[in-house]
Amino acid sequence: MNEQSRRPRQQGKPYRRPKKDPVRMLAFDALRAVDERDAYANLVLPPLLRKAREKGDFDGRDAALATELVYGTLRRQGTYDAVISACVDRPLREVDPPVLDVLSLGAHQLLGTRIPTHAAVSASVELARVVLGDGRAKFVNAVLRKIAQHDLDGWLELVAPPYDEDPEDHLAVVHSHPRWVVSALWDSLGGGRAGIEDLLEADNERPEVTLVARPGRSTADEILGALGEENALPGRWSPYAVRLSEGGEPGAIDAVREGRAGVQDEGSQLVALALANAPLDGPDKAWLDGCAGPGGKAAMLAGLAAERGAVLLASEKQPHRAGLVARALAGNPGPYQVIAADGTRPPWRPGTFDRVLMDVPCTGLGALRRRPEARWRRRPDDLDGFAPLQRGLLRTALDSVRVGGVVGYATCSPHLAETRAVVDDMLKQHGGSAELLDARPLFPGVPALGDGPDVQLWPHLHGTDAMYLALIRRTA
Repeated sequence: MNEQSRRPRQQGKPYRRPKKDPVRMLAFDALRAVDERDAYANLVLPPLLRKAREKGDFDGRDAALATELVYGTLRRQGTYDAVISACVDRPLREVDPPVLDVLSLGAHQLLGTRIPTHAAVSASVELARVVLGDGRAKFVNAVLRKIAQHDLDGWLELVAPPYDEDPEDHLAVVHSHPRWVVSALWDSLGGGRAGIEDLLEADNERPEVTLVARPGRSTADEILGALGEENALPGRWSPYAVRLSEGGEPGAIDAVREGRAGVQDEGSQLVALALANAPLDGPDKAWLDGCAGPGGKAAMLAGLAAERGAVLLASEKQPHRAGLVARALAGNPGPYQVIAADGTRPPWRPGTFDRVLMDVPCTGLGALRRRPEARWRRRPDDLDGFAPLQRGLLRTALDSVRVGGVVGYATCSPHLAETRAVVDDMLKQHGGSAELLDARPLFPGVPALGDGPDVQLWPHLHGTDAMYLALIRRTA
């Protein structure tokens, strides 16, 4: 009898190699990139999906599920962190980030999708075995089984403080926003509980993909005709906007591939249109986009300027972003120029332009629907970092426009420190040589624009990013 035959048989189940699920593997890889490299999901996910399709691992349903897992997990991260924290015996900061990503993906499947409980748990544990090993997979299994004991509403009853005791913390947990962001949005929005809850809920919804038909190069009717009513709808407010049906792929549209149309939120389109249509005293020949990257508003302005015989100068500090602007403007029917220049130290002479758009760098709190991870990266002290730059760029804009010309100060943030505070400071510094215009008539048909004279758009009221615009006329 040989040695092997004398060994007793091992009891229990034989070892089973973990099975890779390409959808959940891709979602995990995307979350790790967001966490480790401070990447944005909207930049990381498309190439991962494209590679999976090329390998034959994915069909359309797989891509849709992977997208939902990534964005859903990021949007509800604050809520899921509170739930996971209640189910582990240590502070979350002591849980390894890859383990926390697997737990968050599992929590989203359990609490935020219709995936059956047993499937959500088993798929997450299998993912943990592949990416973490068998030992930590047991920990994942134990935590997810605790999470599965309640639905989302049940967990919110347990982990969110009562609204009457702490309204901001309640909203922060229930709607998955940092407390300071809830406070800032509420201050800017004003009003009671209903409005802020509607806004926070809108931040957690998947935004529509909106196209812009670039003036002079295509029309909304052309794009709608090519796509058909079942695949696209007209924009709500902008005559150049087309809203794609769910699952629509912009890159498959001829006008987008050819650069005659692009992806652009309708709020961004409205800001460019409002500046272009603001009343002027005197000539209308020279326009400036002073923070032009990546080029969406500049492409609109260049086309509108060409229709009037005006010329746009598009300036962008970052050379690689200036390249994106040049690409967006290529094929414009009229003359234009793209330069790489620092808007706070401009190479042009004062009083050169009739219209100036300054869409300044900001915290991006108005685009949390599209970049959900941004809410977890931003900190209140980021406002102090942006403040001097925002004021410096608006100062340049007011110096660059001629007397009688108009400046548009825009941000993709509704935070009062980035909007009205900046405008008020600059008006005081200019000591009566500039005045605010009422921007509201330049948003025709758009409801709920407030008391003016500036305009703040909102996701829950207008279906757009929370773009802000103040129009300022130089008077002396």
